[in-house]
Amino acid sequence: MSEPPAEFRPLTAELRRWSAERGHLRAFTFVEFPEVDSPGVHRSLSWQRVYQRAQAVAERLSGTVRPGDRAALMLPQGLDYVVAFLGCLYARVIAVPLFSPDLPGHQGRLAAVLDDCEPACVLSDAATAPLVRAFAQEHGNPAVPVVLVDELPDAASEEIVVSPDADDIAYLQYTSGSTRTPAGVMISHGNVAANALQTISAFDGHPDRSTTVGWLPLFHDMGLVLSVAAPIVCGVPSVLMDPVSFLEEPVRWLRLLGSYRGTISAAPNFAYDYCASRIDADQAAGVRGLERVRTLINGSEPVRTGTIDRFQEVFGPAGLPAQAHCPSYGLAEATVFVAADPLDRVPHAVVCEREALTLGRIEPVEVSDPAATSLVACGGPVGQELCVTDPDTGTVLPEGRIGEIRLRGPNIGLGYWKRSERSADSFGALIPGTGEEPWLRTGDLGAVFEGQLLVTGRLKDLIIVDGRNHYPQDLEETVQSTVDAVRRDRLAAFAVPTDADGDGDGPDRVIVVAEHRRDIDPTPALRETSEGTARAQVSRAHGVRLDRLLLVPPGTVPRTSSGKVSRSACRAQYLTGAYAGAEGNVSHLRVVADDGAEPREQQQQEAQ
Repeated sequence: MSEPPAEFRPLTAELRRWSAERGHLRAFTFVEFPEVDSPGVHRSLSWQRVYQRAQAVAERLSGTVRPGDRAALMLPQGLDYVVAFLGCLYARVIAVPLFSPDLPGHQGRLAAVLDDCEPACVLSDAATAPLVRAFAQEHGNPAVPVVLVDELPDAASEEIVVSPDADDIAYLQYTSGSTRTPAGVMISHGNVAANALQTISAFDGHPDRSTTVGWLPLFHDMGLVLSVAAPIVCGVPSVLMDPVSFLEEPVRWLRLLGSYRGTISAAPNFAYDYCASRIDADQAAGVRGLERVRTLINGSEPVRTGTIDRFQEVFGPAGLPAQAHCPSYGLAEATVFVAADPLDRVPHAVVCEREALTLGRIEPVEVSDPAATSLVACGGPVGQELCVTDPDTGTVLPEGRIGEIRLRGPNIGLGYWKRSERSADSFGALIPGTGEEPWLRTGDLGAVFEGQLLVTGRLKDLIIVDGRNHYPQDLEETVQSTVDAVRRDRLAAFAVPTDADGDGDGPDRVIVVAEHRRDIDPTPALRETSEGTARAQVSRAHGVRLDRLLLVPPGTVPRTSSGKVSRSACRAQYLTGAYAGAEGNVSHLRVVADDGAEPREQQQQEAQ
């Protein structure tokens, strides 16, 4: 159940407060790694300096655009990004957190977002501005003023004091597009303040004993809330690094986690696997201070028990508490944070009978049961209401039944920018017997079991064969666990019509497109063997026939800007024949570094 909302205090008021009360204390730190073996160059801004620089941004914006206009943030991760975002709030301008145009693989998405939000100006820096202007010209976007944040004065000529209403739009958070075309969620000043408070309350943040440490992109919902909004609400210092710095040397993140007291951080599931596989025992043993880690949030879809176990096996001996792992659930439409496993509890999973899952029920079985699926518990909602309903009728389902997760509370966004009909469908759903306040339809499937949220997958990703529901991540896990050639967490399972053109009347075919490991060049024999193994294991574990396993080059399974595999995009590419060459020599589609390391451009894409 949601708790009564506290008195609304916007981020603008909280930052002004910390500037006055903790002015000379460290607020935001950005750590750069100019060389591979660099220990990191730390650059910090105090609360007073952050406030002053945000005021300077607001003053320039006030003379450039009008309140309610959109300002696109197109600059690299760093302190300039933080003050640019906050400056928009003081100028009453709607911020649109985006990224530099040179981020590989997302130019089409960036162009679409700019067309949709129609910014009146762009916030950038001197180094990135030429790329911004060239991108606009190439894609036919209107020429708008580009404000160079790094060349503005250190403070405004006079203080700008604003009192935004709770329902005023603070920013547009564009969804990653994992199941549809990106859409801008309208996040109000009240939404972000409420969700920041919910987040910091869930993880026991305190100015004198906590620090947030993050490498998630600031244009990503969790990156923005955990590394900017939550620290401002609570007065907690924030330490940032670039996503590429993490991908280059993941041990950098671990070292930062151990360098500050009560660290709170977040990463997608793949990042924990990445650390466990890329950081060897000697490096792990050399990481100091992991006993100081308070919380490591894992909010990906899905959170895997094997990932948590592997990460803890590597870093537990270095002092990482097992209870620091915190499976959670959230989405952009709820600002970001919804539910989390309770603090100081070791993560646990419910081992479910697989056949019952296909029929929409949670039925626990013995851990040793081979015909079972483990679902990691994501705790309960914090400061908001959650229920599970029948996706078709909207009827509230009892505990243990799988349905669509619905939410309501002060953190739920106002709707989608310029999409009133879709907003009404997603944000305006009513549930009989629960009053007149609408519920958010998340599009996620799950169940409440013994008071804990179990997330089972995306409604639009569900694979239905012979009337039974199969979750793609379960099929993907079976394939990647049994086929050695498959690259972990770089595969997509989906169903296609029997007729490739979509006109057939027969049962759907189940397809898995998987990137092969970087260190192999699959021969026809290996492809055939891999497909046979996958088909046998999927049939044995799930009772469904796998029609095809396609091994494709690394980097060719599409992913969203937040790092999730886009099954819908992968399915669309399959149907258009994009993977038709997968049986032959397709090595020309990717460039692999000689030493086996990922090329920097690929690291940039995978970091986001």
